Amino acid sequence: MMCFVYLNLKLPHKTALVISKASSTRFICAIVLLFVEHLRGFDDVFVFPKHKHNGGPYSDFVSLHPMLKTSEERTSAVGYVVERLGEEQIPGIRSELYPVTSSFGAPIFFSLERAAAPYFGIKVYGVQMNGYVELNEQKHLWIGKRSDQKTTYPGMLDELVAGGLPHGIDCQQNLAKECEEEAGIPTSISINAIPVGAVSYNDIDEYRYKRDVLFCYDLKLPKDFIPKNEDGEVDSFKLIPVTEVAEVICKTEFFKPNCALVIIDFLFRHGRLSQSIQDGFGISRLCECVLLETIYCNYTVDKVKYITPEYHGYLDLLRSLRIGDCS
Repeated sequence: MMCFVYLNLKLPHKTALVISKASSTRFICAIVLLFVEHLRGFDDVFVFPKHKHNGGPYSDFVSLHPMLKTSEERTSAVGYVVERLGEEQIPGIRSELYPVTSSFGAPIFFSLERAAAPYFGIKVYGVQMNGYVELNEQKHLWIGKRSDQKTTYPGMLDELVAGGLPHGIDCQQNLAKECEEEAGIPTSISINAIPVGAVSYNDIDEYRYKRDVLFCYDLKLPKDFIPKNEDGEVDSFKLIPVTEVAEVICKTEFFKPNCALVIIDFLFRHGRLSQSIQDGFGISRLCECVLLETIYCNYTVDKVKYITPEYHGYLDLLRSLRIGDCS
């Protein structure tokens, strides 16, 4: 049985309910209750159990119809639902499919329209790359400004390269593709990008439940390289000292939230968190900002120094960059 888990927003911490742990039951999605109502009426795609639990309007889970036996059949059926719901319920449809799996590299149950991913609460994977240059013994980051025409987070600041991981392509191939499209970086340069780990997070926003894992990369660029956007999704680029980037993240909400997480991870690893942020209260505040996905604090970036385990809150900061399920 393949199940979609309801997310009961009345429970503490907005916890997803799982009432069956039978080995034959695989929970792969978490749908906010507000969105569930839109799925009723598609009886040949979704099955709503008759019994009720916890006083709610439905059972704790809904399954795909048992007649949908193959990945292709499930992809087609759910795709039909997304098409019928249309832009009014799922804005930004772009005819790009994401794989629906229980964990990274696991068998694909079906594929889902990218824009619908947070509405169905599937786990989404992406690649994000910090491109940096060393000038006068100081690291500078290339920062992009998202196009004002973007459906999501228009006009906000972003990493040099970032993109979701669609069906049928691996991380390295996707990174090379995004490098060329978003920043005009040829494969001869992007092949030197170094995988440095991942960040993860969960975020609920009305009907949407984002469960993302972002694979992080660093790329040291030639000093004379100038990025050039090729797909119209970035308005401009600017090379900024990392200390100034840290200050923008701390004092404003200009950065796209998940991109701020990836940059904080870069600052963490490259020793560019300020002394004022590194004191006990500063780290606690930064962790709080990360957890809320609202990057805002009142500290001045001054001395550049590596953050070490001796600083109070070191593990809290590290943990806050991976609060989602990294699987």
